[in-house]
Amino acid sequence: MRCIRMTVAYDGTNYHGWQEQPGQATVQGALVQALATVLGERPAVEGAGRTDAGVHALGQVAAFKTEHAIGVDRLHAAVNSCLPPDIAVTGMREVALGFRPSLAAVSKHYRYRIYRGPVRPVFEARYVWHWYRPLAVEPMRQAARLLVGRHDFKSFEGRGSARQDTVREVTRLDVVEAGPELHFEVEGNRFLYRMVRSLVGTLTEVGRGHRPVEWAAEVLAARDRMAAGPTAPPHGLCLVEVRYPPGM
Repeated sequence: MRCIRMTVAYDGTNYHGWQEQPGQATVQGALVQALATVLGERPAVEGAGRTDAGVHALGQVAAFKTEHAIGVDRLHAAVNSCLPPDIAVTGMREVALGFRPSLAAVSKHYRYRIYRGPVRPVFEARYVWHWYRPLAVEPMRQAARLLVGRHDFKSFEGRGSARQDTVREVTRLDVVEAGPELHFEVEGNRFLYRMVRSLVGTLTEVGRGHRPVEWAAEVLAARDRMAAGPTAPPHGLCLVEVRYPPGM
């Protein structure tokens, strides 16, 4: 038995999220189907996390086990030839048999993109939240600093989650200007359901002047989703990288 680790990039526009679901097009399902075509078996593919419908990835990590003897280079090329054009395995290697992408991860880095301008960017429209109104960057940066650290992020958890433990550690929450775009660079050990999008939506309330900087801390303390801002739309979000201990 071998364990194969993959790094996967995908445009999530046409998929009902990462997790395989009956009757729905999913990224996990497409990977399983491609592997089944190449290997003649349907391995269980485990991802480092479950991205929502419409969310993209540059560096999702997944792994599966197989007894097939095919070389990794040949397997890599063959799997990519069987995947749809909006999914690609960008890296593949054999790892220790006990590797679990979700359990071994040290942190995840997400990027949320907002495009500021009166006209939507046609060729980037699938990957950015088009924002028509002015956004004050410095107040958003100040509010973001109040959310960095180990906190109970229950106020930023999307409805429908059954998690009891809502304490997470956000190690980075930067608001970066990139030409006409704003990038929200978010890194943490783990994330709640729709947490990153809720953080972004809350910061935009500060940026548009509807709330003061200190409100971010009040939202955090409330432990109530109704206290926070809106959930930013999924298509602006991308899983950039999943980090692991050295040598893993």
